[in-house]
Amino acid sequence: MDVEVHGTAAGGWEPVREAFARNFERLGERGAALAVYRDGRRVVDLWAGAKDVDGDAPWQRDTAQVVRSATKGVAAAAVLMLYERGLLDLDAPVGRYWPEFKAHGKEGVLVRHVLGHRAGLPVLDRPLSFADAADPVRAAEAVAAQAPVWEPGTDHGYHALTYGWLVDELVRRVTGEGTGEWIASEIAAPLGLDLWVGLPPSEAHRVGRAGKVEAPEPPGALRARPKRSVTAAYADPDSLTRRAFAAIDPSPDHNDPAFHAAALPAANGIATADGLARFYASLVGAVDGVRLLSPDTVERARSEESAGPDRVLVVGTRFGLGYMLHGSASPFLAPGSFGHPGRGGSLGFADPGSGVAFGYVTNGFRKTVTADPRAQALIRAVRSCVPRS
Repeated sequence: MDVEVHGTAAGGWEPVREAFARNFERLGERGAALAVYRDGRRVVDLWAGAKDVDGDAPWQRDTAQVVRSATKGVAAAAVLMLYERGLLDLDAPVGRYWPEFKAHGKEGVLVRHVLGHRAGLPVLDRPLSFADAADPVRAAEAVAAQAPVWEPGTDHGYHALTYGWLVDELVRRVTGEGTGEWIASEIAAPLGLDLWVGLPPSEAHRVGRAGKVEAPEPPGALRARPKRSVTAAYADPDSLTRRAFAAIDPSPDHNDPAFHAAALPAANGIATADGLARFYASLVGAVDGVRLLSPDTVERARSEESAGPDRVLVVGTRFGLGYMLHGSASPFLAPGSFGHPGRGGSLGFADPGSGVAFGYVTNGFRKTVTADPRAQALIRAVRSCVPRS
């Protein structure tokens, strides 16, 4: 696909612009945007292609997209900010703040278990309709009524959707506000972010249509195939993998205005690339005088909580407090990087060692859960522009 790339790349960052263009030429990108910050200053701001995956209207600088699980990193910051303010104790039982949650053997689930995907609650025995999933009262009741599928704290598995309801109820219990409302007032507003968990009607016109796209095969290339264990897990309706991603059944339409307006802190954040990158920049340094987390809290957030075989994703994963950590399943810029991908492509992360923050959004959803080839190509280009210490 031959497209015109819009935006800027500062001197020394030209390889990133070239990699972004190649994603359209070689990797089947339809519409996307990329922003990179270094030490709180934006050095890359690019966009190209179509606003809608199935349309021709051009992507604009302010075009926003559903970023799926990249939302989790923003929701985690809400919990960590409440920890800094003394309103949440990471080592306290969830039941201290949410007494009803203690039912069915969950008395020992700690706040840090929720953030580290160790709560043992990646599935619901009775999946929720979208209407129930979007209702914070009914969603919280469903999670509170669920028994763990492993002893909390002893193992980890990706809480694809339940993570959002767990975090949301914790935030509600200590602030009286939903996570989306709290993010809007305490994170997005101070930083001027184009980022929402619960899209206001006034911004609906900015959101592009997203959809599934197939990755093109380079001539003569061998098709990369997932491991049999991973394929089997996604094919088995009784596996933790399938059940975790089917906690809302039927799966909601990601282009439905009702989905955009709901606040699902695990799965339906909407952001521009700059909004996502600027958020991560504010975790590791000041952006226009605003820093969201202290250096000590960032160190806690990126300290390993979980590592090894993931009971849900069926690959080796690493998690800190609400963030994926750099590793083979989800490579970021460097070993100290932390962030979160969105299933199908989008990605946000920060690297404290280099001061780099990265935000990539796309309207073309691939089958990837973590290491999307388009995002990885951009990361390699960024790495080539950052001097090694």
